[in-house]
Amino acid sequence: MSELNITAEKFRHVGKDLAKSQEVVRPSLTYWQDAWRRLKKNKVAIASLILLTFIVIMSFAGPHILPYEFDHQDYTVINKTAAEAPGHWFGTDALGRDIFVRVWQGTQVSLAIAVIAVLINVSIGIIYGGISGYVGGTIDNVMMRTVDVLFSIPQMLWVIMLIVVIGPGFDTIVIALALTGWGGMSRLVRGQVLQLREMEFVLAAKTLGASGRRVILRHLIPNSLGPIIINLTFAIPGAIFTEAFLSYIGLGLPVPQASLGTLANDGANLLLIHPYQLMYPSIVIVVLMLGFNLLGDGLRDALDPRLRQ
Repeated sequence: MSELNITAEKFRHVGKDLAKSQEVVRPSLTYWQDAWRRLKKNKVAIASLILLTFIVIMSFAGPHILPYEFDHQDYTVINKTAAEAPGHWFGTDALGRDIFVRVWQGTQVSLAIAVIAVLINVSIGIIYGGISGYVGGTIDNVMMRTVDVLFSIPQMLWVIMLIVVIGPGFDTIVIALALTGWGGMSRLVRGQVLQLREMEFVLAAKTLGASGRRVILRHLIPNSLGPIIINLTFAIPGAIFTEAFLSYIGLGLPVPQASLGTLANDGANLLLIHPYQLMYPSIVIVVLMLGFNLLGDGLRDALDPRLRQ
């Protein structure tokens, strides 16, 4: 091996550049700005977000695109496809009602039920789990055993029992879903609080005289928002499916109100004769659940610090 010919002439002294040493090469980002930057790189999650946005817009605009009411009956166009009944883009049902209008009206109702119920679930779970994790001790054990009792009976059984007792309806479904679905969120928040309550910023807040309520609401919960948002995203399709199932078995909205579940139930009765009546609400249900789950995966990758490169 030949020896390397290293001489002083091959090096150049660059000196010190104080201005360049203070230059910010990469601008600083907040946690949420960095999460949004990471989310934008996930093409599947962004496509899901765009698709979900389109469905939400159509759920409000769709019922007004065609000049029909969702409960308007026209017996001259009973069980007609779109080709057989011009002006009815998705065809008509057994009572001559426009399926296009009813699908988007049902989407609006199903989304409203799911979002309201999940927001109530999240609120109860955050408060319950935050108190349980922060206080600890006997109170924590009692509160968590209560959640265990709640989980010992399937949620669907709780929901069906409440609906049978109170009676079917929009408010009843929301209340039933809200009162039975907060256990998972409370466990999640409790676990986050147990991790955060021993950290330095919590100790500093206590040293400065912050009350337990302020520590929970201003320090512990905001620092747990990442997992909470991820869980929220995954909970919405579960609530949509639950509402659709309840409506499918006849415990949903009373007629003539429409939801995706009631439309699927009506279409299933005529599946072998008029399959298009089941196809359209089923497609919307599938797209909604798939979109929220794919978006949840993207949010998990963007918000979970353990997944950072």
